[in-house]
Amino acid sequence: MRFVDEYRSRDSAQRLSQEIAALLGSRAYKMMEVCGGHTHTIYKHGVEDYLPEGLTLVHGPGCPVCVIPMGRIDDARFLAEQRDVILATFGDTLRVPGGRGSLLDAKARGARIRVVYSPLDALKVAREHPEKHVVFFALGFETTAPSTAATVLRAAREGVRNFSVFCNHVLIVPAVKALLDSPDLRLDGFIGPGHVSTVIGCKPYQFVPQQYGKPFVVAGFEPLDVLQAISMILRQLSQGRAEVENQYTRVVRWDGNPHALALIGEVMELRPHFEWRGLGFISHSALRLRDAYREYDAEKLFELPSLRVSDPKACQCGEVLKGVLRPWECKVFGTACTPETPIGTCMVSSEGACAAYYHYGRFQRRRADGARPL
Repeated sequence: MRFVDEYRSRDSAQRLSQEIAALLGSRAYKMMEVCGGHTHTIYKHGVEDYLPEGLTLVHGPGCPVCVIPMGRIDDARFLAEQRDVILATFGDTLRVPGGRGSLLDAKARGARIRVVYSPLDALKVAREHPEKHVVFFALGFETTAPSTAATVLRAAREGVRNFSVFCNHVLIVPAVKALLDSPDLRLDGFIGPGHVSTVIGCKPYQFVPQQYGKPFVVAGFEPLDVLQAISMILRQLSQGRAEVENQYTRVVRWDGNPHALALIGEVMELRPHFEWRGLGFISHSALRLRDAYREYDAEKLFELPSLRVSDPKACQCGEVLKGVLRPWECKVFGTACTPETPIGTCMVSSEGACAAYYHYGRFQRRRADGARPL
């Protein structure tokens, strides 16, 4: 299959593995793959089995469902429980635990919750049910924000008044900066998020090498993409360089997608602050609807509880999202916390690091039989 098979070649992976080992030598480095999509690629395809022992990969906060705090889940549940309201949401959010339970629990108790694949699906539900008010639970990084913005513009153009957005779109750059400013994390380089970069490009990451002296390589999501990105980071380190490089050139452009950025800018603006699970409050790290579109802003139309809810004490999702812990180091991983009975968000999302470890059985760095599954 074009654009898949050529990025999963065993022979190419072995050549890259040898190149990585030669560049690493006897040194030890720690890198972070920011995006949860990379984490799943690494463990689904056994990419770690191609890496030398001196190279450690840790996981970052690039899973949009994982970073949603429990209080925002409770706000979404509050909306779903309102009379004459239908909450439209992506399937990933249904089992995310909040302080009052999950959206799936609310649905079982009679709340009107519809799973959709896009905000346009939610707008369609609003057209089909003019007697109800449909709230779209919007979340994601800059990757999905343009589609939310475009849907708000279409609703306004068509005069659909029974539709609004509960906006939880977050921004990747402030999160990366918060990680770099964290005293308990030492990193040598970053594998940058390819999906986000299709919208914002590579330029916004320049502060990483300029201010912190760390290489940053935007990467695609196939196994060879990840291996090549690691090789590019190691080459920078071996040559004493720190730059932003684009491995994902078949999709990502340096300046991003100007049309998508314009959509976001027209409909949305920065929030003064926003709470991230595990990272706390980060200034100017999320988006909200502009006042010009307040009639489509669920936070303006409904009096939400907006309470801060502490994470369960047993859950260590915050440490996993910051790269301080590997998932299997969490005390409840695979025992009390499983995909069927999640305690934390990292076990729920399709991009969650704990879900990746759990589903693909990567409890140890090397498989006992020495097999390489790529």
